[in-house]
Amino acid sequence: MLDESLKDEIQSAYRRVLEGLELTPRYGQRLMIAEIARTLASIEVDDTGRRLSNEHICVLEAGTGTGKTLAYLLSALPVAQARGKRLIVSTATVALQEQVLHQDLPALKKHSGLSFNYALAKGRGRYLCVAKLDQAMDGVEENPTLSLFEQALESRDGDDFHALVQELAEAYGGGRWEGDRDSWPGAIENGHWRRLTTDHRQCTNRRCSHFSACAFFRARRHLDQADIIVANHDLVLADLALGGGIVLPPPKDCIYVFDEGHHLPDKALEHFYHRFGVNATLRWLRTLKKSLTELNAALATQPTLARLLAGFPELIAALEPRLGDAFALGHQLAELPQGAGEDTRHHRFAMGRAPEPLRELASALVVPFAELARNLETMADILRESLDPEKSTGLAKEQAEPWLPLVALLHGRAMEAHALWQAMAADDREGEPPQARWLTFEQQGGDSELTFSASPVSAAETLARYLWGSCFGAVITSATLTALGRFERLQERAGLANRYRYQRLPSPFDYSKAVLSVPRAAVDPADRESHERAIVDFVASLESTEAVLMLFSSRAQMRAVEKALPRLLHDRILSQDRLPKRELIERHRKRIDAGEGSIIFGLASFAEGIDLPGDYLTHVVITRLPFAVPDDPVGATMAEWIESRGGNPFMRISVPDASVKLVQACGRLIRKEADCGRITLLDRRVLTRRYGRALLDSLPPFRREIDGIAQ
Repeated sequence: MLDESLKDEIQSAYRRVLEGLELTPRYGQRLMIAEIARTLASIEVDDTGRRLSNEHICVLEAGTGTGKTLAYLLSALPVAQARGKRLIVSTATVALQEQVLHQDLPALKKHSGLSFNYALAKGRGRYLCVAKLDQAMDGVEENPTLSLFEQALESRDGDDFHALVQELAEAYGGGRWEGDRDSWPGAIENGHWRRLTTDHRQCTNRRCSHFSACAFFRARRHLDQADIIVANHDLVLADLALGGGIVLPPPKDCIYVFDEGHHLPDKALEHFYHRFGVNATLRWLRTLKKSLTELNAALATQPTLARLLAGFPELIAALEPRLGDAFALGHQLAELPQGAGEDTRHHRFAMGRAPEPLRELASALVVPFAELARNLETMADILRESLDPEKSTGLAKEQAEPWLPLVALLHGRAMEAHALWQAMAADDREGEPPQARWLTFEQQGGDSELTFSASPVSAAETLARYLWGSCFGAVITSATLTALGRFERLQERAGLANRYRYQRLPSPFDYSKAVLSVPRAAVDPADRESHERAIVDFVASLESTEAVLMLFSSRAQMRAVEKALPRLLHDRILSQDRLPKRELIERHRKRIDAGEGSIIFGLASFAEGIDLPGDYLTHVVITRLPFAVPDDPVGATMAEWIESRGGNPFMRISVPDASVKLVQACGRLIRKEADCGRITLLDRRVLTRRYGRALLDSLPPFRREIDGIAQ
């Protein structure tokens, strides 16, 4: 239960923030504070502080204008501090992360009376590796085999690189730069940056002679002192994929807040997807074989390393012909002549099941890649220990240090290969969605590549086990968590149990100030030509001073409509296809400030994250209901599985997902309490199909106008 002292602390902090920022209290915000505090404070623990409760998560849909960020910070922080836990605030976009870090947290610290520290968490690859910078400063070429594997990919503009190195070194050494890529004032080429950073496998941590000056570990020390850690979904999921507690604190010691939480299931899928390029793997295996002489000369004085190195020729000899077989079998399964094909094409296996010949080949590849990964891991461990002056491995630090990055790199590649072939050979669980499995053929110039891929079709089990099951507590929030007014779709995709707390919070906005219109001009998009003509005619009918956002479901249609418009209208169109997003928004605002009309043509990405309050946006036009066609291998496999069990994938996936996207698109219009305007839907299916009523009813209570008649 929420004890009185904690309740008083939260309420007092809320009053002070409202007074300090001159804000009006909002009903939805107060409800959100109460719900989060009640959920987190009710978590039962044992004598060691370990969570016993299984009702430790709350899921809150809170629309624009609720004041979500202050609500979850004010309620979750005091509970986290009282329980001795760390608060992890995770966002999906850089824009929201910067708002939390540079606006909301400083305001909370200044006005709330709460005492706390906060820090931003980033992955190791965003930070400078001082050891690599030192090598570059001395003009020392990275170890020879790494140069064979990696540096052929890099830009070799020596003068540019060395000038950059000098500049970075002076700024970092002088304390004017903290060593993270994002805070450097200019853009750093990817090729240059790869030569100056590292990953968790290559990093030698405390054994590195530059450890005390390390940018990443300096940042980690700030994290260790922070009550609130700001991160993003990708970093949280990457940390979990590594076992948790690698970059961020262990999940059991954390209370997570996932803002923009509707992105979490898709982000999770990206982190548990495996791929394997046949020719790319053959190249690094052959390069490894060629460099065995150098490896033996450098490392074979150590008995274990000598034994492991002696086994590589046999391992590589076992793998090479089987990978050749995989390349040939892939073409055979897809009924393609070897080397044929367009730029890129996919071949998906029905129900995610790889054909028996491929399963047999995958099983035969799992063992040698597992052995290769184990041997490389053992080698990497010995090389790391050789850097520790207190440990005796029979290898000098000077011998080990240049070779650890290479061995760690190859270990990572062998691990990825093992994971893919294991996934390709595995049996899917009875009654559970299968993994998606597919082939990708790419032809670039004279080079061809065959990539084997496997991915879960749902992140539910992974999130349930590794995140919700292991964390101390969590809050998931967003303006769009429900689909068709219910939480079931999110529960299914994110592995959220029924026993957790769910609530839709009331909006502070008066949606009756906006009109949702389905005009007579709206037609069924199945008749493509008629639909495009209707859009062109509608654009031509818009008032010359209107501020319009027109959302298209396909780039082809957006281009076709723009091309068909009268020349006089072209000057009013700002197309996502032609301008960077930031510049497009700036031009639109300038036109509105000048009293001119402006029409933005945008695709799906403009239905979320565009903030144009007041006169900057008075009319949102949705050309077509935002149904996604599940034609990607993951979506198609899931749809196929649902159908095989007697379900309707369109009603179970497409309609609920379209409901979420439609709410997001309509949400572009009302951004402040005084906003008003019109939303026009140019897709008649919303009136003629049985799912149309459900889609309309899931929208906020706008005034409705159908075929020009107010409802």
